[in-house]
Amino acid sequence: MTIPRILIIAGSDSGGGAGIQADIKTVTMLGGHAMTAITAITAQNTLGVQAAMPVPAHMVVAQIDSVVSDIGVDAVKIGMIGSAETAHAVADRLEQLAVPIVFDPVMVATSGAVLADAATIAAFDRLMRLASVVTPNLPELEALGGEAAVLAHGCHLLVNGGHGEGHEIVDRLLSPSGPPRELRGKRFDTTDTHGTGCTLASALACGLGAGFPINKAFEQAVSFVRIAILEAPGLGQGHGPLGQQFVTDFQWGERD
Repeated sequence: MTIPRILIIAGSDSGGGAGIQADIKTVTMLGGHAMTAITAITAQNTLGVQAAMPVPAHMVVAQIDSVVSDIGVDAVKIGMIGSAETAHAVADRLEQLAVPIVFDPVMVATSGAVLADAATIAAFDRLMRLASVVTPNLPELEALGGEAAVLAHGCHLLVNGGHGEGHEIVDRLLSPSGPPRELRGKRFDTTDTHGTGCTLASALACGLGAGFPINKAFEQAVSFVRIAILEAPGLGQGHGPLGQQFVTDFQWGERD
């Protein structure tokens, strides 16, 4: 079996809870090969983001070109993009790839820190047009104009229900055409949810890169995230990281 090669375009989280670090752990635990194009460097822990510095767009593109030209790519996951200039530069490169693209439109960290300015959010339109799936949480979905606005780009929409109310979390997968799919689960009483969105998007990209149809990849990605929340190691004084590294007995289902 060929190992899925997953290119992750995202920012670094020095605390290891979200961003590139969560992405690498997720892809690795799911049997993929994680490659990275780092878009920003953050000084970050479970309490918040203390500083952030974008990586120049030309360096982000150079990282993409390096891995594409040698190793190859089966799927792409986009997270924190860093700047509007980088968003457009990344879109220019990804237009040349014919692989699944999962776009997690990161705007605000779990701690509340703003990670994308208005110009960067405006540039998200190009990335949504290229994406196979866009994976916002509820506040991000509202900032993007709602379900109809995202689906108008021709992509699938995975709405991460973690920011909703009530004792149940509802994750929904919507298609530009066809019925929606919902997964419901108990809301866990925990603050150790830092990196949940990154983990979900990376798990989804890994499933698509491995050749699973989107419905199966969606189910497996949600399952992986829920197990990782339950396995959280309880680190830090704020919103702690998930326990991706402890999801050792997770098995992908059969391909349809």
